[in-house]
Amino acid sequence: MKSIEVKDNTLKEVLEKSGVTVLDFWAPWCGPCNVVGPIIDDLATANEDIQVGKVNIDANGTTAAAFGIRSIPTIIFFKDGEKITQISGVKPLAELQKIVDGIKV
Repeated sequence: MKSIEVKDNTLKEVLEKSGVTVLDFWAPWCGPCNVVGPIIDDLATANEDIQVGKVNIDANGTTAAAFGIRSIPTIIFFKDGEKITQISGVKPLAELQKIVDGIKV
């Protein structure tokens, strides 16, 4: 499954779903974000049992502000709607998968 686009008006619905959710906060003009984008898609494809979404901070400033996003790319990991951890910068798929696997337990 590919990642989904998450907007200010769909965030609540996304986080209300049970299980693991991963949100990538990015912007089209951000070089590192463009590197992370395909990695996030790969994470979504490899984990059909989780939700993986992308939040364009330029178009969804309310959501970015609500999570205090100060640098991008930032990836936030949730379980049952509760924030578990967040990381910033370009990370390899293996590192993201390790975090997801730890949350699934």
